[in-house]
Amino acid sequence: MRISDLFKTATIGVTVNKGRSLLTMLGIIIGVGSVVLMTGVGKSMEGVILGQIGILGPKTLALWPGNQGPEGGAASIQPGFDSIKLSDVEAMKKLTTIQTPVPIVFVPGDAQFGRETTDPRIIATTPGYYLNQNIEIEEGRAHDEDDEQTQSAVAVIGPDIVEDLFFSKNPIGKRIEVANRKFTVIGILKPVGTQFFQNMDDRIMIPFSVAQAMINRSYLDMVTFRSVNGPDTARLDVQLLLRQRHQITAPKEGEDDTENDDFLVRTAEQAQDILGSVSLGLTMFITMVAGISLVVGGIGIMNIMLVAVSERTKEIGLRKAVGAKKNDVLFQFLVESVYFTFIGGMIGVLGGLFLAYIIALIVNQYLAQYTFGISPGAIVVALVVSAIVGLVFGIYPARRASRLSPMEALRYE
Repeated sequence: MRISDLFKTATIGVTVNKGRSLLTMLGIIIGVGSVVLMTGVGKSMEGVILGQIGILGPKTLALWPGNQGPEGGAASIQPGFDSIKLSDVEAMKKLTTIQTPVPIVFVPGDAQFGRETTDPRIIATTPGYYLNQNIEIEEGRAHDEDDEQTQSAVAVIGPDIVEDLFFSKNPIGKRIEVANRKFTVIGILKPVGTQFFQNMDDRIMIPFSVAQAMINRSYLDMVTFRSVNGPDTARLDVQLLLRQRHQITAPKEGEDDTENDDFLVRTAEQAQDILGSVSLGLTMFITMVAGISLVVGGIGIMNIMLVAVSERTKEIGLRKAVGAKKNDVLFQFLVESVYFTFIGGMIGVLGGLFLAYIIALIVNQYLAQYTFGISPGAIVVALVVSAIVGLVFGIYPARRASRLSPMEALRYE
């Protein structure tokens, strides 16, 4: 039997009952669509992560109190955890492998102008923070060392604060109330959207010296600094310094055990690895679920092919009676089975891409770095796997059809 005849017959077998064929392919469509959708979302999130790390820069490091940082643990669930003090920052300034260590304190409170009120993230820090975080000013200026020395009550606000308090009117020179104290707006931050899943446009930056007088405490919520000779060297030097200052037993030589530390130092690369692992884990989990859908779809294919063999028993007998060989019948039903899964796979790919595109359009409104991503390798793998599923689950019905006796098939009622 010619190959062209095989494909022609298989096409007729698949399209003769379109409703049943579509329902049969549904498991394959869902499975392949899920794989394409999740790999597309994963690709998009990878772009977000790399973009956010790029904003911070490869030389930027962060220091948190507690040994679990912002992911959980002491630093995030115990307000006022005091393992990092201003004196630690002063000691860090003497290290030659780091530069611009800056203290950070998050000040609780609201912001108000006239009758308008908003709930911003109030960050008290020194001017080096703008350099460490690659923060740009859209209008006006950032606060400087003179503002720190004179404890000037000045504030740099994010674009969302401008919208919430001033309805997009120019706020430069206006007096706003921040955490129950009056500040003069001297600058507006350039919009950056979301970084590490936090809105960076609702910030208010105030001088660290002013915040010290407002909240009267010596411990810090965070420290950022930049490496001179590489982030790993800077991280190790800061760890050694703080362990010595905090009288922490150092780990054995050659080990990087931070279990006893009351602080956590993270490089931009480590942050990227953590976020990447979360994204990869989620993608792999959904892909496993999608794989189960493919197996269920394959069982559906096998069932419908067994029904097809039963319904077309006389046709099989007639074909064998006029000279069709055993392998001709075998390949005919195998090709039909692969047709089912491959067409279902194509529909699943298109559906997955469409949903990924819609998700990108929606998420991009809230996460500017999120763009529509495609993983060509995942698409190819999904189609190949769907074809293999059809082949594997089609073997038994095809063999059953090929073994039918012509005489018994022709007498079948």
